[in-house]
Amino acid sequence: MSFTFGSHKLDLSRPQVMAILNITPDSFSDGGQYFSSGKLHLDHILRAAEDYLAQGASILDVGGESTRPGARIVSEQEELDRVVPVVEALVNRLGALVSVDTSRPQVMLESAAKGASLINDIRALQLEGALAAAADTGLPVCLMHMQGQPQTMQHNPEYDDIFADVRDFLQQRIEAANQAGIPDDKILVDPGFGFGKTLEHNLALLRQLPDLVALGFPVLVGLSRKSVLATITDRPVDQRLAGSLALAILAAQSGANIIRVHDVAATVDAMKVLAAVNLSII
Repeated sequence: MSFTFGSHKLDLSRPQVMAILNITPDSFSDGGQYFSSGKLHLDHILRAAEDYLAQGASILDVGGESTRPGARIVSEQEELDRVVPVVEALVNRLGALVSVDTSRPQVMLESAAKGASLINDIRALQLEGALAAAADTGLPVCLMHMQGQPQTMQHNPEYDDIFADVRDFLQQRIEAANQAGIPDDKILVDPGFGFGKTLEHNLALLRQLPDLVALGFPVLVGLSRKSVLATITDRPVDQRLAGSLALAILAAQSGANIIRVHDVAATVDAMKVLAAVNLSII
């Protein structure tokens, strides 16, 4: 299953690994690693990106605003200043397939102009102007489900039926994207693990992930180091590798096409083992 991301093509018949590059001071796991005290650490970002690509990452996902529960909202200009120079450097210096984790139309447009190949939006193009901007870029988009907003999303989230609610929301956003001029072959979906969901909600979604895959769109999942693992394993953020790998394998077995992670080398190895067991070509 070949999927086109800008000038890149990926075989999504086997799980691909997306590496996280949070250009923020306050992300829950790696905040401050690439941006601190108002300064962009571009050399550090490029070294990390080179390592991720060498370890087997297919996509680099660049985000300029933390979306952890209670995170501070940044201005559009702050996000542009953090993201656009990084996209340009990753594309021009490394030739990387770069995804931009943003909800803002101007960030989408300026990142696309610098060579980004995917728009990864936790708000599923719901901000004013986002649908039109995404369509104008001509890039594929990933539509994610989130209940509420990052500042409040974990305040007692409730659902009638977690899978049905997530599925119906994504189908509505797919239709909106289609109407804006974004065809089905440029759409991916993400159930939004950890975004306005309790432990029980997340586990139920994981169990029913094959039903989401059955909709026929490539599925991206982000489970790496998330708080669901804190509840299950009682481990701090920097000790959640084993749990993250277990979730990555479960998601891939259920049909997820892209696994978004912090720990690239270990996840790539896990996907190779899974491929070998499934008698795929390594």
